Amino acid sequence: MKEIKAIVRLEKLEAVKEALEGIGLPGLMVSRIEGHGRQSGLVEQFRGREFKVDLLPKARLEIVCADDAVERIVVTIAEAARTGEIGDGKIFVSDVVDAVRIRSMERGEAAV
Repeated sequence: MKEIKAIVRLEKLEAVKEALEGIGLPGLMVSRIEGHGRQSGLVEQFRGREFKVDLLPKARLEIVCADDAVERIVVTIAEAARTGEIGDGKIFVSDVVDAVRIRSMERGEAAV
């Protein structure tokens, strides 16, 4: 099993969710987060004064899936989230050692 963590723009969250539903993804977790990468924040003006916003609002999606579904999910997220501008986000894939469904005590991929 793998865990996919995707950091995307908030304005792209709905498009990404719809694209994932379109490929039959059964579930995901979404968190609203703040951060920055190469984009390094924004310089904005308020009442004639400039100020820097270091941490930008983003959405983090977390998905645990079978190994054979990873590529399809990663491509779907990337295509739905891409604007071509700095700050589109990142996708991380890591191994999941085990999963347990609390209700039934199923383990492994059966729990996902």
